[in-house]
Amino acid sequence: MKMFVLATANPGKIREMRDILSEFGIDVTTRKELGVDIDVEETGATFIENASLKATAICKATGLPAIADDSGLCVEALGGAPGLNSSSFGGDGLDDKGRRDNLLEVMKDMEQRGAKFVSTIVCAFPGGDMLTATGECRGRIALSPSGSGGFGYDPVFIADGFDRTLAELTPGQKNEISHRGKALRAFASLLKESDCS
Repeated sequence: MKMFVLATANPGKIREMRDILSEFGIDVTTRKELGVDIDVEETGATFIENASLKATAICKATGLPAIADDSGLCVEALGGAPGLNSSSFGGDGLDDKGRRDNLLEVMKDMEQRGAKFVSTIVCAFPGGDMLTATGECRGRIALSPSGSGGFGYDPVFIADGFDRTLAELTPGQKNEISHRGKALRAFASLLKESDCS
């Protein structure tokens, strides 16, 4: 099996992607491990466009097939926001906790709390081929944060069928139901059937 490089520099995403892809015997390395330090500007209007930009740039820089994830939290009562802007929701300079606190403040008087996480995976190959897969995890925004696992908005997101946040689940439980887990499993299935190069 060939080696793939993960286009993300996010430690939480790297950990999850490594864990999930290892189940399928897909060997991955990271940009950092390869000494590649480039900043890809995410100018796309959709998750797939942004993931494609990242995968293509890292593939070109490394000469390896590159797997990129673009993902976000889409809240119904906010018209789908923060969506593509999930990592900058509330302005520059906020950390994960700051973004979560901002979201809860914005939603403090809202009864409608439906939301979903979306993840789009794009793999770009040196020969120009691409594979794409998308996964969703539907649920609701909690009234307050809970749990110390995961990252990002996990402490304020309760998946359908659960009474605990993603941050309260074990990594294995989260990977089984998460948007990223679903997208990566779909990607692994496509990869097995493909002759991409």
